[in-house]
Amino acid sequence: MIDLNEFSSFFIPLTAAALALIFAIFIVRIHATKSPRKTKKYPPIGSSHLRQIPNFYRLFDFITDLSHKYKTYRLPSLIDFNGYSRNEIYTTDPLNVEYILKTNFPNYGKGLYNYNIMTDLLGDGIFVVDGYKWKHQRKVSSYEFSTKILRDFSSVVFKATAVKLARKLSEASESNRSIDMQDLFMTATLDSVFKVILGIDLDGLSRTYEEGVRFTDAFDKANAISTFRYADIFWKIKRFLNVGSEAELRKNIKVVDEFVYKLIKSKIELLNNPHDDTQPGKKEDILSRFLELKETDPKYLRDIVLNFVIAGKDTTATTLSWFFYMLCKHPDIQEKIAKEIIEVTQVRSNSSIEELAVKVNEETLDQMHYLHAALSETLRLYPAVPLDSKICFSDDTLPDGFSVNKGDMILYVPYAMGRMTALWGNDAEEFRPERWLDENGHFQPKSSFIFTAFQAGPRICLGKEFAYRQMKIVSMILLGCYKFKLNDESKPVKYRTALTLHIDGGLYLRVFPRSNHDTTINA
Repeated sequence: MIDLNEFSSFFIPLTAAALALIFAIFIVRIHATKSPRKTKKYPPIGSSHLRQIPNFYRLFDFITDLSHKYKTYRLPSLIDFNGYSRNEIYTTDPLNVEYILKTNFPNYGKGLYNYNIMTDLLGDGIFVVDGYKWKHQRKVSSYEFSTKILRDFSSVVFKATAVKLARKLSEASESNRSIDMQDLFMTATLDSVFKVILGIDLDGLSRTYEEGVRFTDAFDKANAISTFRYADIFWKIKRFLNVGSEAELRKNIKVVDEFVYKLIKSKIELLNNPHDDTQPGKKEDILSRFLELKETDPKYLRDIVLNFVIAGKDTTATTLSWFFYMLCKHPDIQEKIAKEIIEVTQVRSNSSIEELAVKVNEETLDQMHYLHAALSETLRLYPAVPLDSKICFSDDTLPDGFSVNKGDMILYVPYAMGRMTALWGNDAEEFRPERWLDENGHFQPKSSFIFTAFQAGPRICLGKEFAYRQMKIVSMILLGCYKFKLNDESKPVKYRTALTLHIDGGLYLRVFPRSNHDTTINA
């Protein structure tokens, strides 16, 4: 028998406690339902993929127009034929840029989307991978790029190439014909980067090295086709069937690989030759430095070589092209740089190209503040990479309060940022090198999260100082010898929409010999 008094004394309090708990949970749920939930706030929709199509020829200006209205905006989520679903978020907010490139760097990377597009050409190279593979290559490369050996070797290479280029211009000047400077810069920078990376003379400026010519043509075509994958929604199907552009890509990559693997094999044999230890320049190029570190996997070395080639070729060449274009549009600035060259090098009026090149050294390069400012001003308005993308690896919130979902692509836009009056003042669209100089006329750098031409944070461009050194050496030798004018002042110069900011159709200039009497020291 159950004792009712005992049951009551036990059950009633327990029941009351349970009812109280249930009631409390009910109240909490009611309160939670009535209270406003913390919802995600997404960037405003600035445009659509369809609206981008008619503006593709001026895409970066179209993005700039939108960026004047929205510092951060998005294109709505879509599912493409490759199975990716994501928003595209564009930002020109320096706080956002710093956040994705530095503060929360691990959450934003190349991702599988970019990797899958570029890996056939670039393999597992530093510019397409994340995580351990990136960290390892970055660590080794950072050390090698900081060595005095590589700096001195690259300066010798840059000067030798610039002298060859100056001689080429002499021929054009004597025959009074226009010349495509962008094409020459492309060839010259590839010659330089190949010598610095592999220690090999491609000699593209004379086109006497047939294997080198075939490699150059194949590499350029492979790069263009790989880049076109970003717009070609059927590229995976074409690759599977090996038809169209994908069949062409495979053929060109085969040419590239045969050439690079052959050079790697030759370099390994050379370095392993105990009787050839005194060969000049044997261990100065980047490939030799990697081999000294016992990095001997040919595929690994192949990927490193091609990643550095793609980073050092088009970017420097396009910047030099836009720089010389701006000097032709602003002849007063061209003369001011020529005057600085004369003052710093103290060259005589009858000096030869070679005599001028001798005066171009680390000491004189460091004194070229106005030239450095003019190159930076060019990169501000015409960044070699006009926009750069990262993939978000997990849901996040940007400093401006906007939410980003896992898999979203976020793009910061150097081209648009260089035209923001909030960042550069009311004259943001004017070419004015003086904005980079302090009261003493010395170059004064800007925040890398505002001037984003070389990225920033852990992925900041390893070759930044090399690029400036090469551009300054080339500019000093060419502008110390020649004056440049547009072949057709009335013809508009426009960019070609691509990953790098090429001048569409080339840059045709006329070249005239410069006498130091044109720009006197006391002028």
